[in-house]
Amino acid sequence: MKLRIAVFIIAAALCILLRDPLLKAGVLFLALIAVIVIDIIEKRRSEKQINELVSYITKVQDYTSLPEMQKISEGSIGILQSEIYKVITILREQYASEHDQKKYMSDMMSDISHQFKTPLTAISLMNELLMNEEVSAEQRMEYAGKIDAQISKMTWLIKSLLTLSQLEAGVLEMKAEKASLNELITDLSEPLSVMAEVAEVDYKCSIPAEIEVSVDAHWFKEALTNIIKNCIEHTKAGGYVKISAAQNNLCTTIVIEDNGKGIEKEHLPHIFERFYKAGNSSHDSVGIGLAMARQIIRSHDGNIEAESEVDKGTKFIISLY
Repeated sequence: MKLRIAVFIIAAALCILLRDPLLKAGVLFLALIAVIVIDIIEKRRSEKQINELVSYITKVQDYTSLPEMQKISEGSIGILQSEIYKVITILREQYASEHDQKKYMSDMMSDISHQFKTPLTAISLMNELLMNEEVSAEQRMEYAGKIDAQISKMTWLIKSLLTLSQLEAGVLEMKAEKASLNELITDLSEPLSVMAEVAEVDYKCSIPAEIEVSVDAHWFKEALTNIIKNCIEHTKAGGYVKISAAQNNLCTTIVIEDNGKGIEKEHLPHIFERFYKAGNSSHDSVGIGLAMARQIIRSHDGNIEAESEVDKGTKFIISLY
């Protein structure tokens, strides 16, 4: 369009300057020819660009990743190209998100099915035994108690999975308030110290009184409890579990460590994954406590890392920024 206007302006200027009518006619004829040639060139170029866009859209349907697009920098077709690329990018991102969500749901259902299989089998077996008329009253009470224990386990698992799903989806609201870290850990330590005493594990806690954190007290204590319980469960009699903390202008660091069994190097990167069980996990473990702890800490804009060495112990380092 700009080139056509330029041709007409030049032709008009020449016509003003020239006196000979024949020359003026010649200039106008040449201008007309130039415009026709320009139209033909632009039409072919437009057709080529449109064909390139059609070819690109066809490729998008076949590629698993977004193919590169040759840049068309000028004109309305260039604008169209840019908009097509934007739309395709958005659609690809939405597709990837939907795909990830479906995979997450598929994995979750598979994990839930696996976790519920054992207690449901046990309940079914106990129920068959209860229906046997020859079973004594004492045995009936024993079977009923085992059924109740399995139902309690399933109830806890359902609640934990619901909480973990809400945390992973980011829909569980954390109501952060300033609190004394020493008081928080003192509150959760009573049942844990009893658990450690039964396991003959020395439970040590050293938190400076002046350290304050901005956390949702209920959920943060849940996260710390899961980590400390994990340490106690994997520490032999005569061992220890220590909790310490430090604070500077950058962050608050909480360290929970033990001198227990430790974690093999190949398992260490996966211990915070949902339902992951390392080689030394207890039979009753379902591999959800550490996953929940990590999600709660992340919801507080924090981070958790683990260091471990087999037969020397494990250290969990929590950083709250």
